[in-house]
Amino acid sequence: MTTVLGCIADDFTGATDLAGLLARSGMPVSLRIGVPDAPPRDTAAFEVIALKSRTAPVAEALAQTRAALAWLRQAGAQRFFWKYCSTFDSTAEGNIGPVAEALMVELETDLTIYCPAFPENGRAIFMGNLFVGRQPLAESPMKDHPLTPMQDSNLMRLLEPQVTKPVGLVDRHTVVQGASALKTALARLRIGGVAHVVVDAVADSDLSVIAEACKDMPLMTGGSAVAMPLPGLYASDGLLTGAVQGQPRPALGQGTIVLSGSCSSMTNAQVAAYRALGAPSYQLDPVQLAQTGAQGALDWLAQQSQTSAPLIYATADPASVKAAQDHLGTARAGQIVEEALAACAVAARDRGVDRFIVAGGETSGAVTQALGVTRLNIGAEIAPGVPWTFCRSGGRDIALTLKSGNFGQEDFFSDAQSKLEQS
Repeated sequence: MTTVLGCIADDFTGATDLAGLLARSGMPVSLRIGVPDAPPRDTAAFEVIALKSRTAPVAEALAQTRAALAWLRQAGAQRFFWKYCSTFDSTAEGNIGPVAEALMVELETDLTIYCPAFPENGRAIFMGNLFVGRQPLAESPMKDHPLTPMQDSNLMRLLEPQVTKPVGLVDRHTVVQGASALKTALARLRIGGVAHVVVDAVADSDLSVIAEACKDMPLMTGGSAVAMPLPGLYASDGLLTGAVQGQPRPALGQGTIVLSGSCSSMTNAQVAAYRALGAPSYQLDPVQLAQTGAQGALDWLAQQSQTSAPLIYATADPASVKAAQDHLGTARAGQIVEEALAACAVAARDRGVDRFIVAGGETSGAVTQALGVTRLNIGAEIAPGVPWTFCRSGGRDIALTLKSGNFGQEDFFSDAQSKLEQS
């Protein structure tokens, strides 16, 4: 099947978030882990390539993105979507802006939009400022993110240091007037030399307007929610032929493991709630891991029952995270945890575990790569933007959910297990 929309995501949880929302349409969605080595075949109408580039050096992120774009073009895509986190996770250097500009050059387009809003998950943009629930981004728990602390809520100010062309805004007063008004506003900004346009959205109806106005642009960028209306719009335009997803859930054995590397406030609450249920748990300490490695966690895991659904976590409060980073360095502290959780995932799989619940973008990337997963089929949603997925690892079928740190409710880990059994 010719690919209608080619999507590139900067981490694995974001990719599953996007794929899950697109799959709500019933249209075929394929999620690739990394840029495939082989030329496109057996492609879907919506192809999503998951990169691990959010915090990579800019040059590395650009190289990965260009390779992904080339593959998607070979698959037949003529419209593209650059997906990043709904909390605009980035540093002053990137990688949101540099990747967007590189894609614009490759696609020979002089304007794109930025809309990380996800109202269903409490992310809204008003007058260019991003809110997490009722809090401005810079006052939310994201201000303490261990890798990308967000200390400004204004998306234009965050974006300007990352790009070389002017940044502008279309506010909600224009968006609520409809797609035609939004198109006119974008055209005026283009004439004025603006290349990067932040677009306000506080409700799902705003996202529908934005998608309708921008559906024919060579490149859209944003969180997953602004892409959700696109399948229906493409179908109305005759670009899709009513294909259905039709991916049956594979038969699975027994055994679940929960692996949590995220230190977001929501994941801290989810870990606490799961432990309160009496689930066996083991906490990883980055400083101790640096001294003795992951063998202690692996030994503990080997003693757990296959049906106990144990939790192995490095989730901690901001003060503990900072202490570990001060001792080891930010990059090294994160790498040690990722390597340990990845090793635990492989050990669990080799023991027969076939249900994996993973929290945190960097952790999800490390675990997925360690399991040798290259393609995911999208299953039922557990929470908005968090689906179960199915894939092959170690020669057999497994179920895998990759949760962004701030997504889901407090009972997510137990709810995920119930949802899988009900599907």
